[in-house]
Amino acid sequence: MIMINALLPLSRESLCRPFHSPADIRIGRLAVRSLYREVALAPKPGLVTPKASGSHEDMDFQTFLRSIHALRTYFPDIAACGRGGAEFAALQEHGIAAESAMLAATNGVNTHRGAIFNLGLLCAAAGQVLAAGERLGAEAACACVSQRWGAAILDGLTPLADASSLSHGLFVARRYGSGGARQEAAAGFPTARESGLQTYRATLARTGDHELAALQTLFKLMATLEDTNLLWRGGRPGLAYAQAAATDFITAGGVMCGNWRERAEAMERDFVSRRLSPGGSADLLGVTLFLAELDEVD
Repeated sequence: MIMINALLPLSRESLCRPFHSPADIRIGRLAVRSLYREVALAPKPGLVTPKASGSHEDMDFQTFLRSIHALRTYFPDIAACGRGGAEFAALQEHGIAAESAMLAATNGVNTHRGAIFNLGLLCAAAGQVLAAGERLGAEAACACVSQRWGAAILDGLTPLADASSLSHGLFVARRYGSGGARQEAAAGFPTARESGLQTYRATLARTGDHELAALQTLFKLMATLEDTNLLWRGGRPGLAYAQAAATDFITAGGVMCGNWRERAEAMERDFVSRRLSPGGSADLLGVTLFLAELDEVD
């Protein structure tokens, strides 16, 4: 997870309250829908589902629902700011306010810090692409994030004197040399586009089932991503273990295998016993689900 306020603390009094166009509202609804679809999936090894808290003792499904509700105005707001040509500092200011709303709704539990960062940038990019009169889609939105705000995003990786002020994601990036969420975003979300979207679309074409496609995508992302949440909880051994387990699941056929659910549930129990949680992969699944539906916005 990444701290949205890891750069400069900005004045909340100057926060713009933009007019929402119909497209801003549709973009915001897609973001909220993507978050709900991600948390509603089951089984998900180590992650919160409607019936389990995974490897988390401080949150459950209801915590996520409260968080999603608290963020419902953030996404159209930041889409409108992107449509207006906002710089990264203005987007960051909205993210800071959204994080405060999330923490107030969850009694201080971080449920969606990664989504505030990732989906916030993509909503802003979607607004900007539409304002430029261009065709909106996954490639256009991701390219906009990289080209418009990539350099500013990477500024947040500048070393800090006080390591205690680092988020888990930045601490792990510093300790293990992992790229983390900032580098993924600054590069235009290559893992979500090349691994996530390809898997989602291929599985959907094969099965016709959006839920199966999303689950297959999660396991593919777990096998592919250098997940900073896994690094935080399990170090390099924990990350390697989780990646190997996900790779084995995919190699055996994934959700196309007859006993896939039993295998996924066994992995879920195993991850909980090891306290592993692929939160970074879950964040990118939300990104993938959002990108997969962007073509419907005009």
